[in-house]
Amino acid sequence: MKRVSDLIQLIIYCALLGSGVGFLAGLLGIGGGLVIVPILSIILLHFEVLPSDQVVIGAIATSLASILFTSTSSAIAHHKNGNVPWELAPWIMTGVALGALISGFMAALLPEQVVRMVFAVSVVLMGLKMMLSGKNQASNDRNMPSRALLTVLTTITGGLSAMIGIGGGALLVPLLTFFSVDMKKAIGCASACGIVIALFGSIGYVTSGSSQFALSDGFAGFVYLPALFGIVSTSWFTAPLGAKATQTLPVATIKKIFAALLFVMAANMVVS
Repeated sequence: MKRVSDLIQLIIYCALLGSGVGFLAGLLGIGGGLVIVPILSIILLHFEVLPSDQVVIGAIATSLASILFTSTSSAIAHHKNGNVPWELAPWIMTGVALGALISGFMAALLPEQVVRMVFAVSVVLMGLKMMLSGKNQASNDRNMPSRALLTVLTTITGGLSAMIGIGGGALLVPLLTFFSVDMKKAIGCASACGIVIALFGSIGYVTSGSSQFALSDGFAGFVYLPALFGIVSTSWFTAPLGAKATQTLPVATIKKIFAALLFVMAANMVVS
């Protein structure tokens, strides 16, 4: 960052990004990372904050850190609406915490192009699943697996979520609805679990990047703090608005919005 004016401009851009991300986080339970990572990558590259081969890693780490705040705001709103199935949440949170912590260390060691392709392929598959799964509702009558198996499954989803910088909703929502959990409750649970994924994933990214970047330059490991501030300054307030919208929008509409978002973000990562 060469000038103070550039830093202010970057924060403003990130604040605008955060306002949209917060609403989507509350609406879809995604934590916002699917939107933050590709757009923040462009912002960081434009302002020459990071070398080009580390931009995506920095965007992912900063995305996870922002999700810690956004998911907290969203989860509080979903809890007030009775949309967090707390009888399932502890087992799911255990799995995603373990997966996110391991992944936060591993992703920083992978080549940037590998992380980019993992992101793109993952979100395309998520979008196809949501687009082709019909209207949802608990009509498939599948039983929830044992708590041990549920923890294993969520360890995998938590690890992949942290690796690509998302809050977990993009993976947890399809997983829970597959096992007949109501869409709104699946989104509420994903919001709560996004806090855990973001916390443990961020620990991994901060620790693994601490030897490469200094706090005096605005970094906590791979997390770029000015961008984090900009995103959180608005996303905290717009997330409850999105959560409120889940009470009025039909499930089918929510799923279509969700799938369309995934396709757009995957395409952006590939062409960029």
